Amino acid sequence: MHTTQSMTTNDQSLYPSLLSSLDALFAGERDMIANLANCSALLFHHLPMLNWAGFYLWRSGELVVGPFQGKPACVRIPAGRGVCGQAALSRRTVIVTDVHVFPDHIACDADSQSEIVVPLIANDRLIGVLDLDSPRIGRFTASDAEGLEAIAARLIAATDFDLSQSD
Repeated sequence: MHTTQSMTTNDQSLYPSLLSSLDALFAGERDMIANLANCSALLFHHLPMLNWAGFYLWRSGELVVGPFQGKPACVRIPAGRGVCGQAALSRRTVIVTDVHVFPDHIACDADSQSEIVVPLIANDRLIGVLDLDSPRIGRFTASDAEGLEAIAARLIAATDFDLSQSD
């Protein structure tokens, strides 16, 4: 399990700092895999109380695991299944305070207690989702949703995504 003790969960200065770091990482780089990999690593190592941070990409009507940090993950998630599938279909951020009471939760890591999933939308097309898991119940807040949505927007603006495989 990965934790960062130097920052509190609700540190409002954290997301602007992460956005600045992403700008530096994305400078001059538009490759999808490179940007997804660096983004997942940055989030995993700088957001407190995470045990998984990564991406699922929309491919032929299902989500397929992309770059991530953490334990091995479920490879494919059908549309509408679990938290990721719900966020993908609704195209809205989903915060789950306690994954054990979320209907149809897909448990890839038994240590996960809460989850937030942010859809990635470019040119009105679903690209995939950003998925973060925590070993702490109630880890994610509306402030996290706002910060992660800003990160997703920055990622989309900085990256050349192959829209031929998106929805």
